[in-house]
Amino acid sequence: MKKLSFFVLAALVASFTLSAQVPPVDLNKQPSKLAVKEAKKYKKDKWLVAPGKLPLEFQLDQSYTLQLTKDENNYDLYIWGEGISVGQTYDAAKMQALEIAKMQLASKLKSQVASIVDNTVGNEQLPREQAESIAKTIAASKTLIPQQDLERLMSVVELYRELPKKNKEVLVHVFYNREKAMAAAKRAIGEQLVRDGLAKEGKELHEKLDKLLGY
Repeated sequence: MKKLSFFVLAALVASFTLSAQVPPVDLNKQPSKLAVKEAKKYKKDKWLVAPGKLPLEFQLDQSYTLQLTKDENNYDLYIWGEGISVGQTYDAAKMQALEIAKMQLASKLKSQVASIVDNTVGNEQLPREQAESIAKTIAASKTLIPQQDLERLMSVVELYRELPKKNKEVLVHVFYNREKAMAAAKRAIGEQLVRDGLAKEGKELHEKLDKLLGY
């Protein structure tokens, strides 16, 4: 089974779009002390708020809140990624920063899915040979989050600062609902099994994934 490199994955996630709305923020509510403290550090390092974005403290407060939010099973509700890049223009730096953030997010998802499989094997709930098949499929999948599903990706933090020679440095935080990500991953793995000619085995493995990923 042919494995795709991390750089191929990067090229694929680079095409993802950001169109999901970020949860509303109550500007009448004071941001957390941590957000205020971190905002002072960013400002000291000359980071500025991107045009049309929330004040720095509120952006950071929302990012920290989403990072710490748990579901009913005490899993992180969101998977998130951070990207930072330098470019000759703001748009060029922002585009590259988003690509890096999305690449980090996709990498985290792959790691989480692989960890679920490994833990299940460790608990003797899945035969070793089936686990190896799933592991190879995960590695071979072009991406575990299809482009159309990433319409729900949220951009929460967007900062920039001026560098020498008028270059721009942009920092972003992006988030994706973990439940939707796992559901997308399950579909992607099932489709990859069929492409790899494992349709017969894939049916059984797909049923296992339903139980493993819980979505």
